[in-house]
Amino acid sequence: MKRAVTLPARLAEIPWVMLLPLFALVAFGAAVLHSAAGGSMSPYANSHLLRFGVFAVMAFVMWRVPREWALWIAYPAYVAVLLLLIGVEILGQVGGGSQRWLEVGPIRIQPSELMKPTVVLVLASYFHTLPVAMIGTWRALIPPAGLMALPMLLVLLQPDLGTTLAIALCGAVVLFLAGLPARWFIGGGVAAMVIAPLAYFFGLQDYQRRRVTTFLDPESDPLGAGYHITQSKIAIGSGGITGKGFGEGSQSHLDYLPEPHTDFVFATMAEEWGLLGGIFVLLVFGIILRWGLNVARAAPDRFSRLLAGGLTATTFFYVAVNLMMVMGLAPVVGIPLPFMSHGGSSMMTNMICMGGLMMVDRWNRQSAPLSR
Repeated sequence: MKRAVTLPARLAEIPWVMLLPLFALVAFGAAVLHSAAGGSMSPYANSHLLRFGVFAVMAFVMWRVPREWALWIAYPAYVAVLLLLIGVEILGQVGGGSQRWLEVGPIRIQPSELMKPTVVLVLASYFHTLPVAMIGTWRALIPPAGLMALPMLLVLLQPDLGTTLAIALCGAVVLFLAGLPARWFIGGGVAAMVIAPLAYFFGLQDYQRRRVTTFLDPESDPLGAGYHITQSKIAIGSGGITGKGFGEGSQSHLDYLPEPHTDFVFATMAEEWGLLGGIFVLLVFGIILRWGLNVARAAPDRFSRLLAGGLTATTFFYVAVNLMMVMGLAPVVGIPLPFMSHGGSSMMTNMICMGGLMMVDRWNRQSAPLSR
């Protein structure tokens, strides 16, 4: 009788069920970026793999962080990222009409991206210390709303409406998981419906209003504001079932498709790999997100559960908004596709989410023997 193969204890703790699909997705992303660069590993694919390697090391460092350290660092991390956002307003670099980046030598960072997982961490820490009896009182709503509103205001000044909404949605998920009354969310939804028309006419800038109207009718201006969505739909549709073949995408290679290596990398992939490539990408994301939800369900305490649930939601919003955007189901808001788009800040943020989930998964494994 053959003996079962067993891994050493330290290796057995590693969540291979998430990491192996993640490695495959990153490698596939590098192949798409290789094609987007005209058949060259430089400049996109090489830096994509290098960044993933660096941030994978960071994720494994996070994996070993004790729960007490994570609780202790929540508020200092929030304040640090908030100061970075203030620094963007004072010293930030302008690109694409927005002031979103800080540059220190060769390092270029977008602090608003870091705020997404940081808001999840600080809200999870806050609700961990809030007595359960106070859920449903002002203390469960006003302080968390303030923690969310400060960074949202700073990001909105950049201006970056997409990231502002992402921070709000990530925070709202933590509030929902914390058990806030459903009537508050219903009331918030009604208020949003009332505020939305006012925000459209008086709060949005001209280019942001054009994005909304273009989303509703991209063919009304196919060579102007609707160009991105129109070309993305053409690229995705022309791929068919099996695609045109690796390196044979005309939309990206002939520069019809804008940003084929960042925001519209899925369209670049779909043109060359077709529906089958799209199914592979969705399947891998489904595996990763399902694992994240299982980690949250298995968490033994409120802090761990809220942290894992919020980090999973952060990755989900990245994926959902980007895919809806490139298919014309949402306005173009400049949110990259995790682990496939070329971009250092996006890769760092999503690897922070993966590292945080690995961390909670290790806490779960440590608490399991104690609960038996």
